[in-house]
Amino acid sequence: MYKLIAIDIDDTLINDDKEVTPATQQALEAAVAAGVVVTLATGRAYASAQAIARQTGLNVPIITYQGALVKNLLDEKVLYERYVPQDAVRKLFEYCIEHNLHLQTYIDDKLYSREENQKLIDYAALNKTQYYIEPDWKKLLDYQTPKLLIIDDPDFLDELAPKLHELLGEEVHITKSKPHFLEIMHKEGTKGLALEFLADYFNCDLSQTIAVGDSWNDHEMLETAGLGVAMANAIPALKEIANYVTASNNEDGVKQVIDKFILQTI
Repeated sequence: MYKLIAIDIDDTLINDDKEVTPATQQALEAAVAAGVVVTLATGRAYASAQAIARQTGLNVPIITYQGALVKNLLDEKVLYERYVPQDAVRKLFEYCIEHNLHLQTYIDDKLYSREENQKLIDYAALNKTQYYIEPDWKKLLDYQTPKLLIIDDPDFLDELAPKLHELLGEEVHITKSKPHFLEIMHKEGTKGLALEFLADYFNCDLSQTIAVGDSWNDHEMLETAGLGVAMANAIPALKEIANYVTASNNEDGVKQVIDKFILQTI
């Protein structure tokens, strides 16, 4: 019997219209009614993720910033938090300035960038996030951040990731949430470790957990969960490691998982 399900948001829980369909909403409610812990696991900031969580009626801790922050929805108590080491943040800013790359960071759940550009504007629109401009990037070093994000061409980011690993060292975790988003967290800021934390928090064995996602930043939690599920629209590499491939995000794939493995109605 599965006791906990962790669901990615973008291209997984929500469809291409950025909506949770009524059918998927009903499935979420049915799972909660059956006594299952239903949580979200996203690269989004907490402020962005909590809006969707509250819309769907969830009231448990959610996994945000790729796993760098687990926070309660009811009282907003922080349960798990990992910040990018300050030395790595400084090196990353210097590298991105030297190579003219777009870098954005999160401080106190707010999005900051050195300059306003189309990449920032499009990202903020996509995530319904307000942003703040701070031209003096050294001021941003005075604060801790759970995540930094570089937006660029997918092939370029694939070449950049190993260079950044070498530059920043073993203390950081680097992953892609979308082809053109390269995200940098603390090495313990992964959805897999956050899922382990929540399973322990709710006293359930990892074999009793389900993880559902579509992108490479989901692979740690799919490998950690008792049942790792990839969406039909997931990247091929994620489907290869998944235990099960469900329907796409436009075909109520999350509902199918809940119906099949939790409610056992199909």
